[in-house]
Amino acid sequence: MQNKRGISQVFSALPLSQELVLRPATVFDVFEVSEVLVASITQLCQRDSLGDPECLAQWCGNKSPADIRGWIAAGVVPTVATSPERILGVGLIGPQAEVSLLYVAPWGINCGVGGALLRHMEAELAAQGHTAAQLTATKSGLDFYLSQGWQCSGAATNCFGLPGQPMRKLLQAAP
Repeated sequence: MQNKRGISQVFSALPLSQELVLRPATVFDVFEVSEVLVASITQLCQRDSLGDPECLAQWCGNKSPADIRGWIAAGVVPTVATSPERILGVGLIGPQAEVSLLYVAPWGINCGVGGALLRHMEAELAAQGHTAAQLTATKSGLDFYLSQGWQCSGAATNCFGLPGQPMRKLLQAAP
């Protein structure tokens, strides 16, 4: 183990400050977007699903490549966070000033991907004229959203058969 530093550098988080690109997803991304969504749910949301196959099937049920192609065709276009090699995260905002999706791939955690996507979506909502945004956080995502300035805004609700925490954040006006 003479090369411990080299080994740890290989397995450390990607330095994304200059590599991360946020862009609208295209139909050419649907397989990779689906892969990110399903991997994030099944591998990173264990606090919520507890590995229950029925829960996971319901949660992942509308995240196939065909479903995502349908979203894009209908004008519901997710934002992807990409490195030069692959998609690391997926976000989506809805028409009622809500963050509908925010998932980071297991291979993209601890790299700033989630924060970058969330800031991008908040800025996009502000640019659309919204003064506040809302979302429903899972147990797995709650601490992240709190760390990003979001506040709990009501009692838990049902989200894919799981408790979800409604949250709200005031947005900065677009410059």
